[in-house]
Amino acid sequence: MPARLDAIDRKILKELQADGRMTNVDLAQRVGISAPPCLRRVRALEEAGYIRGYRALLDEKMLGYEVTVFAMVHLTSQAEADLKAFEEFVRKAPLVRECWMLSGEIDFILKCVAPDLKTFQAFVSELTSAPNVRNVKTSLTLRTSKDAALVPMEGE
Repeated sequence: MPARLDAIDRKILKELQADGRMTNVDLAQRVGISAPPCLRRVRALEEAGYIRGYRALLDEKMLGYEVTVFAMVHLTSQAEADLKAFEEFVRKAPLVRECWMLSGEIDFILKCVAPDLKTFQAFVSELTSAPNVRNVKTSLTLRTSKDAALVPMEGE
């Protein structure tokens, strides 16, 4: 488990962010070390939690999810039990892609996708009746200006 990331670890993370499907041999060549220590380093980075997992990034519009909406949720209570109840509701909602708890006036912001507005409106009805929800404000997205799934690495 790396206590501190060195330059090779950072190169490994940068390369895996760009292409998580490359072979260990290709990764080792790109970062300038042999394959066995590269694999040991990747496993150590995984075990330490720097690498949380691997997944394919899908195009939601090609899969029929034409509508992307942000929902700002204000709860009636911020007691821990109420926060957990709302978070549990959100975890079970398939249209919610991301949920962030915020400080300030809004308690949560949700990034949601839906095949159409009618489906999203039905979800908003469920959301407004969810545990402890005071009100919900929504904003329909018009276009994506940036969608970077990558974490900036030092020197970029």
